[in-house]
Amino acid sequence: MPKVLISDKMDPKAAQIFRERGVEVDEITGKTPEELKAIIGNYDGLAIRSSTKVTKDILEHATNLKVIGRAGIGVDNVDIPAASAKGVVVMNTPFGNSITTAEHAIALMFALARQLPEADVSTQAGKWEKNRFMGVELTGKTLGLIGAGNIGSIVADRAIGLRMRVIAYDPFLTPERALEMGVEKMTLDDLLLRADFITLHTPLTDQTRNILSRENLAKTKKGVRIINCARGGLIDEAALKDGLDSGHIGGAALDVFVQEPAKEHPLFGTPNFVATPHLGASTTEAQVNVAIQVAEQLADYLVTGGVTNALNVPSLSAEEAPRLKPYMALAEKLGGLVGQLAHGELTSIAIEVEGAAAELNQKPITSAVLAGLMRVHSDTVNMVNAPFLAKERGLDVREVRHDREGDYHTLVRVTVGTQAGDRSVAGTLFGNAAPRLVELFGIKVEADLAGHMLYIVNEDAPGFIGRLGTTLGEAGVNIGTFHLGRRSAGGEAILLLSVDEAVDEALLAKVRALPGVKTAMALGF
Repeated sequence: MPKVLISDKMDPKAAQIFRERGVEVDEITGKTPEELKAIIGNYDGLAIRSSTKVTKDILEHATNLKVIGRAGIGVDNVDIPAASAKGVVVMNTPFGNSITTAEHAIALMFALARQLPEADVSTQAGKWEKNRFMGVELTGKTLGLIGAGNIGSIVADRAIGLRMRVIAYDPFLTPERALEMGVEKMTLDDLLLRADFITLHTPLTDQTRNILSRENLAKTKKGVRIINCARGGLIDEAALKDGLDSGHIGGAALDVFVQEPAKEHPLFGTPNFVATPHLGASTTEAQVNVAIQVAEQLADYLVTGGVTNALNVPSLSAEEAPRLKPYMALAEKLGGLVGQLAHGELTSIAIEVEGAAAELNQKPITSAVLAGLMRVHSDTVNMVNAPFLAKERGLDVREVRHDREGDYHTLVRVTVGTQAGDRSVAGTLFGNAAPRLVELFGIKVEADLAGHMLYIVNEDAPGFIGRLGTTLGEAGVNIGTFHLGRRSAGGEAILLLSVDEAVDEALLAKVRALPGVKTAMALGF
């Protein structure tokens, strides 16, 4: 039974879902990094919110960890490259608090437009400063969205309902999606010039860090009001303070800060500045939703292999997983075979699918091929870290999908580029379930790839099989299965034999010494 640790406070429904899905769960919160390191090795999964920091140091002690699930959107507290290198899937729950965060952005926009926090403090202090708080209407104003993904699209929908004009900057926003949302797509510079209000809804990356820099803030319309409910670090906070003090920026509302918790900050006390303590996801509904989602996602992965909302591996639904499982087994064996047989440094790899395989999600098949290929050199490689390691080593990976159906109803072909030229292997599924090799380096040969095997290239000549059998028999090695393929009679032949035990170097030397043998290698699957 897989075992999961919930290390941050989470709705009780999360633990309930784990238990219902057949996953053992411990709820141990508030641990220091040292305390977490001492216990993390006992768990297959880790469910967190924002308090637990999953560092490279923590991951080095997570000897059994397979998956991390963040109940929420931001994963700044997880070292994703280190998790990927270790083969740990990292998931988030991007939809559980989308409405809550979008509504908070709208609420802060109202607060800025009508100076609600300051008016509240003044009125409750016994003042009646009606003339001091002169606000602006939202109707007819232009809202600039920086980031038009899930949360940004909800904000746009609500703003359009308020009769605002909505413009958007998002490199991934297509013209068709912009039309569907009812927003106008434009460059960042144009948005800064036109927007009366700007709201940010983008993750914090190297590309988005300080996207509202001092230089970009200077490009904004005088009196602009800025809202950030996304991530701290998207705005140059010092430049924002200067803009508020000078009056160029008419107001700002931040729910997130570079350093959190932000108990002291130069912006605090600045006129026309509103702050909330990272409340974007803080509603009862959102807390329940993200807890349920993270539990469902982790349980699906640990029990069925389904991958949802993963940040470092292709998604694979619980429905897809059973159908793809035999293909992934085939792909991993083909990757392992070519990895053992191809000599020298590999420069490229192409994964081709045709027939029934071409109708499937190809990313998991590619990841399985890379895992099999790279596991030849390290037994810590899996489908998660294999693409990461391949990229790190500069391996050119190509995916090809063919609509045609050839000799087999489904086929996966793996071709690697080597210093000696391309080397290709291909396989199919028998009965839609059993992986079977059908072609090896251009020669038709059908074989099961399993256990200990012996690969031999020899000249096709009478008597060779008898001499080989005698050599193996004298060494006490029993042959399980025997698979033969050849280019032509009397030409080059390939033998694949399964044997009951590993073939050592001494026996390999005797096989290589047989007349006509060009290559002899021991394989393992």
